[in-house]
Amino acid sequence: MTVRIRDFQPDDAPAFAALNLAWIDEIFEVEPSDRAQLEDPQSAIIAKGGRIAIAEIDGRVCGCGAVLPAHIQPVPDKYYVEIVKMAAAEDMRGRGIGRAVLDRLIEDAREMGADGIWLETSNKLAAAQHLYRTSGFRDLDDDAFWPTPYGRCNAQLVLEL
Repeated sequence: MTVRIRDFQPDDAPAFAALNLAWIDEIFEVEPSDRAQLEDPQSAIIAKGGRIAIAEIDGRVCGCGAVLPAHIQPVPDKYYVEIVKMAAAEDMRGRGIGRAVLDRLIEDAREMGADGIWLETSNKLAAAQHLYRTSGFRDLDDDAFWPTPYGRCNAQLVLEL
């Protein structure tokens, strides 16, 4: 089975929301920032200059992720984007979906002219952190954290492009 990555289409919105709500509800609580992005990804991500990647295997939407201009730009003369809403269907994990989506989002970030990519995660998401670190992201020290709208995020990583 081959993972196919394609651009988000409006009819992907329910799958995008369901994939993300599955992992958020399982481990955390849905927060206002989640709701905004999941209820209206067109306005909350794409209209802000972002992109959403959709992963399919045999025509089934099985993963997703998004990249958009970072909600703050803390480094003068540098343009950062952030990766949000990475998810893979629980029964399809371990098939390279996350890697394929992340690779596409890094490519998208370069096309967007980003100097770097920033993301937030949680220490409870060990597999996600492993994926990010093996893709070249480095951890920010606690004193270098950017402001976050999420209570669950206790780890931030950055990839300089």
